[in-house]
Amino acid sequence: PFFQPSFILQRCPSYIEKQNFTRVSEFFLMGLSDDPELQPLIFGLFLLTYLVTMLGNLLIILVVSSDSHLHTPMYFFLSNLSIADIGFTSTTIPKMMVDIHTHSRVISYVGCVTQMSIFTLFGCLDNLLLTAMAYDRFVAICHPLHYSVIMNPGLCGLLVLVSFFISLLYSQLHSLMVSQLTFFMYVEIPHFFCDPSQLFNLACSDTSTNNALIYFMGAILGGVPLTGIFFSYTRIVSATLRVSSTVGKYRAFSTCGSHLSVVCLFYGTALGVYLSSVASHSPKKSAVASVMYTVVTPMLNPFIYCLRNRDIKRAMQKFLRRTA
Repeated sequence: PFFQPSFILQRCPSYIEKQNFTRVSEFFLMGLSDDPELQPLIFGLFLLTYLVTMLGNLLIILVVSSDSHLHTPMYFFLSNLSIADIGFTSTTIPKMMVDIHTHSRVISYVGCVTQMSIFTLFGCLDNLLLTAMAYDRFVAICHPLHYSVIMNPGLCGLLVLVSFFISLLYSQLHSLMVSQLTFFMYVEIPHFFCDPSQLFNLACSDTSTNNALIYFMGAILGGVPLTGIFFSYTRIVSATLRVSSTVGKYRAFSTCGSHLSVVCLFYGTALGVYLSSVASHSPKKSAVASVMYTVVTPMLNPFIYCLRNRDIKRAMQKFLRRTA
């Protein structure tokens, strides 16, 4: 059915016009709004959000690396999560601000595929690092006597490397599938970055196999880590409830509070965006909703860890005093 005239005419109306038949070399990112009066406000909000995200995550990286008391697996994963958040936001926000400033919405085909690949890489890396952090908390609370043996530096480094290479393979899979698609003439992406789902919807070629593969891989790379996190916290809650003292219970839950808040924020916003896009069927509303997990979540992560973690707060105060 994808090669019937009606389908070609619907998806690619210029397909049958031989004189206008060209292969796409650029896309047009439509952004969040077409209203010219809103553009300065959007630019200012995104600039402020980006600066806060960069400063917050860079501060966590500097504090963890400068304080010897924070050279533990938990904060090693946290600093890598901050690096992933910096890469995640730097892939989309600067390009959007440049487009607003220059009044240009053009992005080259190579630039679009590159942006999509890097965005997918850091998004998947965020997901896997949160899973590694859940495993770290599970070992710390359920097997405290063997914690230093199990969570040794070699295993921690291996978990980060494996997470990176899995994310890299997943992002390259996206790039490979998009490179096989055919686009024609003027292509508008109703988003502020090159979202893979939007590219599949705008393609003139058959994307049924690509969509099935993406959903399958997404279910594995989303479902398996989420199941691991759920299993870890089930065991953590069970072990904590067996502790007799109230102080012990509070201490156990306080060590997991920051991570659990970030997990709920990350998966909650991503699931909310998915459900809203399914319910509304509006690409514009989906683009606005995606701001939550692409922009807001990386900005809030440093605040969550700084406000809920006493070790981070103490180390940050010492770092700021030394800097001053």
